[in-house]
Amino acid sequence: MMRREAIALLGGAVAWPFRVFAQEAGRTYRIAYLGPAPRSIPAHLAFFEALSKLGFVEGKNLEVDARGFAQRPGQFVKAVEELVRAKPDLIVCGGPDPARAAQQATKTIPLLVITDDMAGEGFVASIAHPGGNTTGISIHSPELDGKRFEILLELIPGARRVDALAGSDTANAQHFQALREAAGARGVELVIRTVNAYEEIAPAIEAAKASGAAGLNVLGSGLLFGNRRVIVERTAALALPAIYQWPENVREGGLIGYGPSLVRIYSDQMSQLAVKILRGAKPADLPVEQPDKFELMINLKTAKAVGLTVPQAVLAQVDDVIE
Repeated sequence: MMRREAIALLGGAVAWPFRVFAQEAGRTYRIAYLGPAPRSIPAHLAFFEALSKLGFVEGKNLEVDARGFAQRPGQFVKAVEELVRAKPDLIVCGGPDPARAAQQATKTIPLLVITDDMAGEGFVASIAHPGGNTTGISIHSPELDGKRFEILLELIPGARRVDALAGSDTANAQHFQALREAAGARGVELVIRTVNAYEEIAPAIEAAKASGAAGLNVLGSGLLFGNRRVIVERTAALALPAIYQWPENVREGGLIGYGPSLVRIYSDQMSQLAVKILRGAKPADLPVEQPDKFELMINLKTAKAVGLTVPQAVLAQVDDVIE
């Protein structure tokens, strides 16, 4: 099975002392969100359910500013200006572009960010000592993107050409070069297609198929996650095997996914960090956390639809199968 503790790959968060106060009786706490995903996705529902269990109940002592949900790329700067004017106790940022916009808009309101590489992307001074008004979850997609590439090659043995789909929000030349070198060592050509907007995603997938790619590695990106439905639909229509960042993408019709559970991150980690901040902890004193479990999930119905026979070696590693 692929599910495992992440200590060997990512390391654990470093403990750091901080002062946390009890929540105040009679006070209403306010949380805002900024990102491409709607409030209705399972991860967000799990987040607010976890907050409720921890004593922050919407409609009682918690108020949620929903104006920042489901924002498109290019809208984050204007949206966060409105959120900041309302002076929430916390802004949750889903992805790097929302986080950049929020950091530019406020240096005092606490920001809770989930992104691919918190330190590498410059959102915090370090994992152990974030500094400033920002902390959160660092997924470390660079390492996981490479692992997904290996799994994709197991799924399509004999492939000589594989493309990767990247979002400009997390594009990193050094990371891309490492992926190309890893592919070259396997005798596989890797072409990385970077998109800047939702409208560029479908054409990039079609170009990958037309140029002879045997598979598609969908790299970690908030931009790509925000329009994942198009990726699932176009790869299925083109019979192009694709691997995704989140196992949950498989439940939405994606072929195969490897990584941490987004629902578990929001319910178990993001909620705990949010509560600490709402109770008085400073983000500067809260170490950035990392996922500690990874899952491999596959959709056999999708595999059949694209005419793919899943190798037994891959099935033997799977944690969950959608049939």
